[in-house]
Amino acid sequence: MSAHQLPIATPREAGALARRLLRRRPAALTLCALMFAVEGLTGLVGPWMLGRIVDVVVSNGSAAQLTGPVLWILGAAVVGGTATALSIALLARTAEPALADLREIVVERSLGLEAGELEAAGQGDLLSRVGDDVRLITESFTEVIPILVNSAIAVVFTAIGLFALDWRLGLAGLVAAPFYVLGLRWYLPRSGPYYRREREANAARAEALLTGVHASRTLRAYRMADRHQAVTEEASWRSAQLSIDVYRLLTRFWARNNRAEVIGLLAILATGFALVDADAVTVGAVTSAALLFHRLFNPIGALIALFDEAQSAGASLVRLAGIALLPAPVPVPDARRPDDGHLVVRDLHHEYVAGRPAVDTVSLDVAPGHRVAVVGASGAGKTTLGAAVAGRLRPTRGTVSLGGVPLAGLDGAGRPPVAIVSQEVHVFAGTVRDNLTLAAPSATDEDLLAALDAVGARAAVAALPDGLATAVGDGASTLTPALAQQLALARVLLADPLVVVLDEATAEAGSAGARSLERAATAVASGRTSLTIAHRLTQAVDADEIVVMDAGRVVERGRHDELVAAGGAYAELWAAWAGR
Repeated sequence: MSAHQLPIATPREAGALARRLLRRRPAALTLCALMFAVEGLTGLVGPWMLGRIVDVVVSNGSAAQLTGPVLWILGAAVVGGTATALSIALLARTAEPALADLREIVVERSLGLEAGELEAAGQGDLLSRVGDDVRLITESFTEVIPILVNSAIAVVFTAIGLFALDWRLGLAGLVAAPFYVLGLRWYLPRSGPYYRREREANAARAEALLTGVHASRTLRAYRMADRHQAVTEEASWRSAQLSIDVYRLLTRFWARNNRAEVIGLLAILATGFALVDADAVTVGAVTSAALLFHRLFNPIGALIALFDEAQSAGASLVRLAGIALLPAPVPVPDARRPDDGHLVVRDLHHEYVAGRPAVDTVSLDVAPGHRVAVVGASGAGKTTLGAAVAGRLRPTRGTVSLGGVPLAGLDGAGRPPVAIVSQEVHVFAGTVRDNLTLAAPSATDEDLLAALDAVGARAAVAALPDGLATAVGDGASTLTPALAQQLALARVLLADPLVVVLDEATAEAGSAGARSLERAATAVASGRTSLTIAHRLTQAVDADEIVVMDAGRVVERGRHDELVAAGGAYAELWAAWAGR
C-alpha cells in the first residue's frame, strides 16, 4: 500500500457533513422522522391489546369485549403499514439527493487535487472511495438505515411501554440493559479498527489490481508477472482475512446479546409472577410486558446483524468525507484573460523528492503560435516540464505565465488558456458525441465532424456501428488506441485553447498509427502555441525550436538542422533514432 494516503475525516466531521447534507431538505426530513415515529408507536398496540384480550379471557368476559382490542390491532396494522411505506419513500427523497450532493462534492474536490498528491496516494485509494465506498453508503441508506431507525425507535418505545404497564415491570426489563452495554463496550473498541483496516486493505487490493492491468505489458516484458501476481494475491487475501476476522468478532457479540435477552425475559417473568401473586397487576399486563420485551429481540437482532454493514458504511463515510471536506477551490482574485499565447517559463524548478530535482532552473520563451519540441532520454524531466506548463503541477520554484498573466492568475472561463493531451487518454462512458462535446457542449454535429476530419478520424468514426451515436467506454464498443487518441486531439480542437501541451501523445499508437497521429498532432498545434514532449523524434523535425533536456536541465536549443550539425546530445539522439 502507498505510504501516502488521501485525507480521512473523523467520525464527528463525517457526521456533521451528513447532517448538513440531509438538512438541505427539511420538510421531507421532518415528515420522514414523523412517519418513523408513527410506525414505532403502532408497533406497541399489538402486545398491549393482546394483554387486554388475556384479561378478558381470564375474567370470563363477553365476546363483545374482544371487539375493541381486535379493531385496535387491525387499525394499527393498517396505519403502521402506511407509515412504513411513507417513511421509506420520504427517506429516499431525503437521502438520495444528499448522496448525489456528496458524490458531486467528492468529484469536485478530487478534480482539484494536485496530480502529484494523487500519484503519491495511488489510484486504488481514490477509486475505492468513489467506487466501493459510494456503493456501500448508497446501499446503507436504501437498505440498512430504515431498519436501523425502526429498530432504534422500537427499542425506545418498548421501554416506555413497559414502564406504562407498571414501573416494576419496566425496571425488570432494564435489568438486561447493563448486559447489552457490556456487550457493546466489548465490541465497539475492537470493531472500529478492524473496519478501518478492512477499507484500507480494499484500497491496497484495488491498487494492486489496477497496477497489474495497466502495467501488464511491462510486467511481462521484465518477467515480473509472477511476482506481481503474488503481491495481488497477498493484498486480496489480507482483505478477505480481515472480513473473516470481523465476522468472527460479530458472532461473539451476538452471543453476548443473546445472554442479555435471556436475563431480561427471565427478570420480567419472575417479577410478573410475584406481582400477579400479590394482586398488584393482572395476568394480561404481565403478558403484554413479556410480549413487549420479546418484541425487542427482532429490533436488537437487526441492530446486531446490521452493525457490520453500519460500521462498514461509517468507515466509508469518513473516507469520502475526508475528500469532501477538503477546501473548495478558491476563485482567483483579479483573474485575467491572457493577451495572447506568449508562453514564458522562468527558472522552473521542481523536486518530487527533496534534494533530487526533476526539473532544474529551466526557462523558455515561446512566441505566440510557435511550436517547441522537448526531447531527451527517459527521466530527463520532459513530462514534469509539460505538466507545469499545463498547470497540472505546482512547481517547487519558478513561474509560468501566458500572455503576461501568471498561470495561477488566469481566468479559466470561456476559451481554455491551456490544454494537455498525454499518452494515457481516457474514453468516457457514453457516445462518441458525448466524448467530444465535453470540450464544447454547444458544438453541432457539423463542428464535431470537422474536428474529426482535421485529426483524420472522420472515416473511422463513420465506420462505427452508429457513427457519432456509438456507445463507447466500459461495457460498450472498444476503440483502438489510435482512435481514442484522435478523439482526445479532436477535443482539443473543439476547446480551442491558446496553448496545447502534447505529452508523447502519439506514443501509444504503435508504428501502424503513429504517422496518422503525428499528422493529427500537427493539425492540433497549427496556429497556436504548442509544447510537444516528443517520443518520436520525427515530431521535432519541423518544430520552430527544439529543447534538449538531460537530468532536468536544458542542454541544447535550436532547430533540427542546426542541432544535427552541432554534433551534440541531439545529434546523438537523432542518429540513434534514424538508425534504429
